[in-house]
Amino acid sequence: MTVTEQSHPRHRLDDRLQNPVRFSIVAALDRAGTLGFREVRDAVEVTDSALSKQVALLEAAGWVSVRKSFVGKVPRTALTLTRSGRAAWQAHLAALREIAGQA
Repeated sequence: MTVTEQSHPRHRLDDRLQNPVRFSIVAALDRAGTLGFREVRDAVEVTDSALSKQVALLEAAGWVSVRKSFVGKVPRTALTLTRSGRAAWQAHLAALREIAGQA
């Protein structure tokens, strides 16, 4: 067996999803598809600034799409998990499941 074949599944965990807030954001978006900023904020139970910071990191990774618009004069921000974000999420969950199955 090669080193890769022997590697523990923890090596396939993505560090960007080790943060509980980012993990929760991606989980919420995976379930719902697209959510408003306030919906995610309330679901994840964080402040606006904490959510903004974590969403910016996910957006920079190409995992979350941020779309800003107006409803009348009220600004709205919609968050959507991208294809690459969903793939990263699924790979991360698969590694977690594999680890849990080995316990």
